[in-house]
Amino acid sequence: MSAWTEHVIWWHVYPLGFVGADTTGVDRTPTHEVRRIESWLDYVVELGANGLALGPVFASSTHGYDTIDYFRVDERLGDEADLVSLFDAAHSRGIRVLLDGVFNHVGREFEDASLVRSDGVFEGHDALVELDHDDPAVADLVARVMIHWLDRGADGWRLDAAYAVPPAFWARVLPRVREAHPDAYIVGEVLHGDYAAIVAESGMDSVTQYELWQASWHSIADLNFFELDWTLTRHNEFLDAFVPYTFAGNHDVSRLATRIPDERHRAHALVLLFLLGGTPSVYAGDERGLEALKEERFGGDDAIRPEFPADPAAFSGGEDVLALHQELIGVRRRHPWLHRARSRTLALSNTTLVLEVSSGDDRLLVALTIGDESLDLASIDGADATSRVAGSVDGRTVPPHAWAVLA
Repeated sequence: MSAWTEHVIWWHVYPLGFVGADTTGVDRTPTHEVRRIESWLDYVVELGANGLALGPVFASSTHGYDTIDYFRVDERLGDEADLVSLFDAAHSRGIRVLLDGVFNHVGREFEDASLVRSDGVFEGHDALVELDHDDPAVADLVARVMIHWLDRGADGWRLDAAYAVPPAFWARVLPRVREAHPDAYIVGEVLHGDYAAIVAESGMDSVTQYELWQASWHSIADLNFFELDWTLTRHNEFLDAFVPYTFAGNHDVSRLATRIPDERHRAHALVLLFLLGGTPSVYAGDERGLEALKEERFGGDDAIRPEFPADPAAFSGGEDVLALHQELIGVRRRHPWLHRARSRTLALSNTTLVLEVSSGDDRLLVALTIGDESLDLASIDGADATSRVAGSVDGRTVPPHAWAVLA
């Protein structure tokens, strides 16, 4: 895996929603709206990110995950020239681009029915039919698609629903991709299970760290840091094998600001995102504190996949949340070793968590409190850091409902 992945921070966009495309399948009028994302690239740089993770951009029937043609850009977004223009504009600013590869299933309009399983409906969605991953022709197709778009400027792939595809399939596909593009970053969407084994067996670079996502917001919302502490033990074990793709939100889940009702505690989840080991991703809009609830119904994703204005200057509100993201990303940039940092718990209660994050001789102290009592670091063995890096601290005391990073 290339060294660039050690420094990338992704800004994640769901393109069809971002440009306001109709995702019901009624209006598939051709546009060139994917170029709208180009106007946001300077915003990405100002945020402190240097990666653009795109949701589905290929021809599909409705929401992008019911693919019709992997070699054609969705007409609601534009054409190949538009997408390549976005690649070039991103690269001119030092921004890498990650594409979303939906290779577990396709839509009913997919052009080659011989490649799908006759009994392969994906997770009860009749409009989504599974590819036959035992068919060598499917492996050949996926390898050709991945190489095709890497040739045109993409820097890597997110493999959608990778948990539903046998790792042996990826083990057949990815060596061919890496032969053509050894620096490509490949991350699989995996919800749970033995992450390290999946990475080893598949040949992927990483998988999505849903365990940490769940434990981070849930432990904060429920005032139960013990849940997070257990997950951090697992996270350290994963870091021995690979660097997980970490996130506080994405296009499939309710917004972080909705998950954590107490505004005082939302920052704590962001501290965890940027101070723990991993490759961080920020879902577009989370850096401005957007709220939205995912609902289990037709169109239930619409609220979490909103349209964005063509001009970033029209995107107002949430300046304090934006500033917090910039501050924490700045900490990350000044301490690049955090990419592989392990954590050690120094103090733990339902409402307090003090961690030492370290890599080799480098270390920082992370203190979180979501209770009504202040946190006295002087009373904690090993919490001897005294220099404030970020957050709120008075001497060695962290105020109630606050956080601090010290060196």
